Amino acid sequence: MTEPVDLFVIGGGSGGVRAARIAAGHGARVALAEEYRYGGTCVIRGCVPKKLLVLASRFCDEFARAADFGWTPVDARFDWTALRVAKDRELARLEGLYRDGLARAGVRAIASRASLEGPDTVRLSATGECVRARRVLIATGGLPLRPDIPGAELAITSNEVFDLPSLPARMVIEGGGFIAVEFACLLQRLGVQVTLVYRGDLVLRCFDDDLRRHLDAAMREAGIVIRTGETITAIGRHGGGFRVATDRGSIDTDLVMVAIGRVPNTQGLGLERAGVALDERGAIRVTPDSRTTAANVWAVGDVTDRVALTPVAIREGHAFADSEFGDTRWVCDHEDVPVAVFTTPEIGAVGLTEARARERFARIDVYRSRFRPMGNVLSARAERMLVKLVVDRDSDRVLGVHLCGPDAAEMIQLAAIPLKMGATKRQFDRTIAVHPTAAEELVTMREPVADDADAPGTGARCTLC
Repeated sequence: MTEPVDLFVIGGGSGGVRAARIAAGHGARVALAEEYRYGGTCVIRGCVPKKLLVLASRFCDEFARAADFGWTPVDARFDWTALRVAKDRELARLEGLYRDGLARAGVRAIASRASLEGPDTVRLSATGECVRARRVLIATGGLPLRPDIPGAELAITSNEVFDLPSLPARMVIEGGGFIAVEFACLLQRLGVQVTLVYRGDLVLRCFDDDLRRHLDAAMREAGIVIRTGETITAIGRHGGGFRVATDRGSIDTDLVMVAIGRVPNTQGLGLERAGVALDERGAIRVTPDSRTTAANVWAVGDVTDRVALTPVAIREGHAFADSEFGDTRWVCDHEDVPVAVFTTPEIGAVGLTEARARERFARIDVYRSRFRPMGNVLSARAERMLVKLVVDRDSDRVLGVHLCGPDAAEMIQLAAIPLKMGATKRQFDRTIAVHPTAAEELVTMREPVADDADAPGTGARCTLC
C-alpha cells in the first residue's frame, strides 16, 4: 500500500485533468491514472481531430467558388495520408501539453487502468498496487454504442475513422446525431459518397425544427443521400465491400460507420465494490455537486450522462476541485449551455427551441431570417443561412438563439452571453449592427413571423439599406 493521497482521479480526459490540476493548486496531494492517452475523447478521438477534418473538408467549397471571385481555377488534389499525419502531429503536441500541465501542477500521473477496491481504495492494474485516497473522482468518459445486430463488428465507429489507411469511395453512416451528421458532411467533401441512414424523420432530434430542416436540405444539396425512417438490421461482407440490410431494403458500400450514440464508460471500474450506483442507462448517478452514492466518490463528465460536452466536463471538474479543496463551493450550471454542430453549414444554438418555449411559456414570438451569406453572393451556390430568435412575448426576454450557416459556432458563443444574462429583444434591437456580416441579423430582425409564415426574404440583401 503506497502513501495515501488526498485525491485520486480515474481518467485523463478534460474533466479529470482539470479537476486534478485545480485540486493540486489548492494544495492537495493528487494522483491520476490514465490507461490510454491524455486528453480523452475530445483531444484524441473527438472534438479536436474532427474539427481539423472539418476545416480540411471545407476547402472543397472554397476551391469551387474561387473562380467566381476572380481566381484562376487550380487543379487541387486531396491527400488523406498527409492530413492524417498532420493531425497526429497536432494531437501528440496537445497530449504533451496535458502531461506537462499535470507535471507542473505536481500531480502524479500513472499510466495504468484503475479500478475501485472500495470507496477509498484504488487498484492499479499495471502494477497491482493499491492507493488509499480521501476522495476519488471518476472521469472515464463515454464509448461509442454498437447496435445489437448481425455483423455489427464489421462496422467502424468514430474512434476508428480518424486512422483509416485510406478513404473509401462509398460509406454508409448510421445515425442522426452530432457525430453522424458531422462526419457525413466532412467525408462527402473529402470525396466519399455518403449515405446516411437514420431511424427518425429528421436529423438532430433535440434541436430546433427549423435548424433541422435547414440542415437536412443543405446536406441533400451537397449530394449526401439521406434515408430517414430506416434502420440497419444486419451488415455482411459482399464482394470487396459490404452489403447493409435495412428494414426497407439494402445498400452496397465500401465501409460502414455506426454513430448511433455513446454510452458511459463504467465497465470494469469496480463501482459495485465501492457502492456507486448507476442509472438505467449505465451512467453514474450524481447529485448537482457531482457526488455519487458512495461517500468518498465523485464523478464528472460523460460518465454521468448529464450534458455530454467537453466544456461541461471541464466546468464540473473545476467546480468539484474548488468545492472540495478550495475556499469556494459552487456547482456547474447545466442550463442554457451553448452548443455547436460542425456540419457544413454549421449549427450554433443556445437556449430553448421553439417547441420547448411553446410548452413553457404562454405566448412567444419567433424572429426568423433566411438569406444567402455574402460569401455565396457571387457564386451559384444555393446554400442559405438561417438566423432565428425565440422570445417570450410577455417579458421580452430572448429564450433561444438558433443559427445555421458560416461561422455559426463562433457567433453562438457570443450570443450565449446576453442570453445567459437575461437580455431582452429590445436590448438586442438597441445594439448597433456590424455591417456587412451575417451576425447583424441577430440585431436587425424587427417583425416576428406569423405561426404559419416562412421567413421574410430569401435572397442576399443589405439589411441596413
